[in-house]
Amino acid sequence: MADPNLNDTNNLDPTDRGPANDAAGAPDPFAVLQKLQQENADLKDKMLRTLADMENLRRRTEKEVGDAKLYGVASFARDMLTFADNLRRILDNVPPELRESGGTLIEGLELTERDFLSRLARHGVKKLEPQGTKFDPNRHEALYEIPDESVPNGTVVQVIEDGYAIGDRVLRPAKVGISRGGPKA
Repeated sequence: MADPNLNDTNNLDPTDRGPANDAAGAPDPFAVLQKLQQENADLKDKMLRTLADMENLRRRTEKEVGDAKLYGVASFARDMLTFADNLRRILDNVPPELRESGGTLIEGLELTERDFLSRLARHGVKKLEPQGTKFDPNRHEALYEIPDESVPNGTVVQVIEDGYAIGDRVLRPAKVGISRGGPKA
């Protein structure tokens, strides 16, 4: 005797949409649509993240290229500061009578110094001018203190060796003497 439930189509659940019960054998269109919408949302999220990463990379690369242009000469400029110092020492030690005689050698040295400093400035190297400013350990190197009550405590009162910066970075801090004993700044 045959099983009466095998051929009985009246006992099928109308909500059961499985492939065995689907007349065409196709998957549920609502499930497919949901799956495609989720996949679309995932791909859109990935695309937006990739675009953001690319924009960040572009900005970072632009900054690195700008820094390389600005600070690329820093090592060379730091080496050239010794030349500027030696040239200044020569000019500072010229006897006054030789300077007054108007020697072309002295004028030539002064011209060379001005030209050299202007070329450094053209490449972003600038001389620090700490005289009379508050001591800044990031820009100055204090060698000694000078008792002076006429200026606020911690003020640069003497510059021993000039300092230089390129952009916002210090190439060499200025070596200075600072005041001690005055009122607080």
